[in-house]
Amino acid sequence: MNYELTYLKGIRSFILILITVLITGSSLAQQKSFEFVVLPDTQTYVEEYPEIYLHQMRWLANNKDRFSFALHVGDITQNNNGKEWDIAKKGFNIIQGKLPFSFGLGNHDMGSESGKFADTRNTSLANAYFTASDFANLKTTFPEGKIDNLLSEFTIGEQKWMVLSLEFGPRNKTIAWADKMITKYPEHNFIIVTHAYVYEDSTLHDGEDWWLPENYGIGKDTGEETPNNGAQLWEKLIKKHGNISMVFSGHILKSGVGTLVSEGKNGNKVYQMLANYQKGVEGSENGGNGFLRIIKVNPENQRIEVKTYSPWLDEFKKEKANGFTFKNVLFK
Repeated sequence: MNYELTYLKGIRSFILILITVLITGSSLAQQKSFEFVVLPDTQTYVEEYPEIYLHQMRWLANNKDRFSFALHVGDITQNNNGKEWDIAKKGFNIIQGKLPFSFGLGNHDMGSESGKFADTRNTSLANAYFTASDFANLKTTFPEGKIDNLLSEFTIGEQKWMVLSLEFGPRNKTIAWADKMITKYPEHNFIIVTHAYVYEDSTLHDGEDWWLPENYGIGKDTGEETPNNGAQLWEKLIKKHGNISMVFSGHILKSGVGTLVSEGKNGNKVYQMLANYQKGVEGSENGGNGFLRIIKVNPENQRIEVKTYSPWLDEFKKEKANGFTFKNVLFK
């Protein structure tokens, strides 16, 4: 018997098995599922029901090992004053250091003074209460030194994700910056957060209603300061990039929910969702009763599962508009 040949064959078999295990393990790591949370407009909570908002945040902190990220779609406050920002910051302090988070400022988070909703693009209070150091996983901000627009990163297995949070009515110059950021990271899947984007009838935000960014005071701005609505944001930015996966927004009342799947120019599908349960939304109680969105991303099964849950009530919304699954979803 040629023991040397047998030994070499054994070594070869072991190496092949090891390579197979490593490749399989890498593939499984890349396909790992994960969950993140979307916080809809919290403005009524910080104004009237702070205990519900703080309960949401404590629940997130207690489930820090379950979730990979927390997104807020804006209108953090109702009246953009110190009292409400105190409560808002208290809530985010609960999850700071436990769960990475980001937010896109809404029309109620900016203005020349309290109660002046986006009459100007003054975000001085938001920037007084939050700085870049508050945001774990932060890559950069725009404008530099301000938290009006945020780019954050997280990684699940070998899959890379970016959260791009954009201001209410993103300005032309903000879109130009966002375009550069998305182009800079072609291997990342992008999640975009912006306050006003999809209507409750599941169409892009345009039309001639008072919800449009251009119908607020900031609408008078021109040139690179010109604000953009949802349809304009789609045309100028989102449809251009094949690595944008999801878009989340709030702002709109009526039913407060909408879902739109659109195909970008690269053939990719973009999953766009409106969720808003605040005071003024049909059927809303206690400013929204603490309902938030839980998003489960399952690359292996090519699915995005959406559920709407209230930690305050410990119950799920059962309507199809609040619990659904996107199938055959492709990721980077």
